[in-house]
Amino acid sequence: MAKTKNKKLTQSARAAANRRLAENRLARHQYEILETLETGIELVGTEVKSIRAGNINLRDGFCLIRKGELLLHNVHISPHSQAGKYFNHDPLRVRKLLAHRREIDKLRGLLDKKGLTLIPLSLHLKGSWIKLNIGLGRGKKLHDKRQEEKQKQVDREVKSALARF
Repeated sequence: MAKTKNKKLTQSARAAANRRLAENRLARHQYEILETLETGIELVGTEVKSIRAGNINLRDGFCLIRKGELLLHNVHISPHSQAGKYFNHDPLRVRKLLAHRREIDKLRGLLDKKGLTLIPLSLHLKGSWIKLNIGLGRGKKLHDKRQEEKQKQVDREVKSALARF
C-alpha cells in the first residue's frame, strides 16, 4: 500500500512541477500560429516570485531579435508584494530569452518574410525552470476570424446533436 501512496505523490508532484502559469489566449485569436518554440527566460528573483504567484500579463507582449539575441518586450510582471522598492524589479523591462543559436537564426530567416511576428503564447513550469512558449504568427484578417467563429459554432451544434442521439 505504501508503494501506491508514493506513486500518487509523485504523480501529483509531477503535475505541480509542470503547471501553466500564464497564457495569452488572445494571441491564438489574432494570429495564425505557424510554428512554436519553447525558450527559457532570464529573470531576477523578485520576478520569479511574482510569476509563481500568477502576477504576469502576456497579452501585449512581443519578441524581437536584436544583435543575435532574442528579446521579450512589453510583458508586465507585477512587482513582488513582499520586497521593498529598492530590491524590486521594473515591471516592463526587456527580458532576454534563452534559445540555441540555430533556433534564433532560423527564426530570423522566417521573420524576414512579410507579415510574420513572434508572440509569447504561454508561460509554464518545467521542473523548477520557468519556460516561455513563443509562436511565429501571421496576423489574421477580419474575414478569417469570422470564418473560424462560424466553424466553431458548427462544431458545437454537431457535438450537441450527437449528444442528444
